[in-house]
Amino acid sequence: MSIQDISTPHLRFGNARPARVLTWPDLSAMLRRPTGRHLLIDVTAIAVAILDVWLTVPSVPVGWESHWFSWLACAALLARRRFPLLTVLGTVPGFFVGWSQLAAMIAVGFLAHRVGMTWKMWLGAGLVFLCRFVTWPLSEMVLLTWKQYVLDMIYGGIVSAMPVAIGLLIAARQDLAQRYRELEDSRIRERKAHARAVRADERAKIAREMHDVVSHEVTLIAMQANALECANSPEAMRQAAESIRTLSCRTLEELRSLLGVLRTGTDDDLPSPGLNDLGTLIRNVEVPVRLKVEQLPADIPAQVSSAAYRTVQEALTNVHKHAPGSTATIHVHCAQEELRVEVRNDKPRQRPRRTTELPSGGHGLAGLAERAMLLDGTFHARSTDDGGFEVRAHYPVRR
Repeated sequence: MSIQDISTPHLRFGNARPARVLTWPDLSAMLRRPTGRHLLIDVTAIAVAILDVWLTVPSVPVGWESHWFSWLACAALLARRRFPLLTVLGTVPGFFVGWSQLAAMIAVGFLAHRVGMTWKMWLGAGLVFLCRFVTWPLSEMVLLTWKQYVLDMIYGGIVSAMPVAIGLLIAARQDLAQRYRELEDSRIRERKAHARAVRADERAKIAREMHDVVSHEVTLIAMQANALECANSPEAMRQAAESIRTLSCRTLEELRSLLGVLRTGTDDDLPSPGLNDLGTLIRNVEVPVRLKVEQLPADIPAQVSSAAYRTVQEALTNVHKHAPGSTATIHVHCAQEELRVEVRNDKPRQRPRRTTELPSGGHGLAGLAERAMLLDGTFHARSTDDGGFEVRAHYPVRR
């Protein structure tokens, strides 16, 4: 075997894998994690403290305690996350008799960040101030002038107060960021709840309109179909078929108009008739009606007018379905800034039994009650003593 064969780049020993090179995206992803950020901060803080001591150590021989306490202060920074106050106490001797000023400042700043404005913070800041104000050895402090005392006091305040201010500022920023995240989460939940409420309100609104449009017209179609089934003459059959055709066309037009609004996606109100259409409603329904409409104001809101119309329409539909042959009395008037709608029917008369029972879902009166509630009004429905039924709805004219 030649040397060239041994040095081939394809040679692998066992299951050895090539070393993975750490790229910048990997470092960036690591630093985005809390553990990675903390590790970077710790390494930087200890490196700066060591560099400060190394650059400050004088070239002339000094006592061993100054060296040992200075390097011990740098090593004490390793415990600053778990024991911040003990870390400050560990850096004080090195600052007092040595050169570990930055280590003490880093320790007291982190203490302020962890415990805030507590007695521990004041104790640590006071010790750092004394380390900067008091001169070691003490015999040299006696020889200082009053100006040097003042300067040492100023510098001691700066050395102790500056890291405390930075630590408190970082803590306040983190607390503010946490509160902002909580507020943003709360806003997201509120927006979702509001969207659900809006969707539920729109579904209920559409359901009420669909019920009002379909129930009344389809009830009339079913009644005409029963009449067609029971017709004894060609003329009666022709009239019933013509009525069914007219009602079917009208129902399709109303449904087409309603679906057209839904497909556009606009914020326009769903098409709905009002009090001015009561005459057409009464003419098309096969129920004997006595209508009494007193003087109404001209500025009735469209929603109130529509709700009043739907109340009369649903009441007449129920009379047609459940009280055949009875007479309905409708009274619409305003009193005390309220639009009052009252529909009453007497006891139903006997009629030939229908060939098919008309279905009833029980949603009509519930929809009227919802309309009244949305307009800050009231709704009541009850059976009367004479065997009839009464529906009363009050809607505020000016909300």
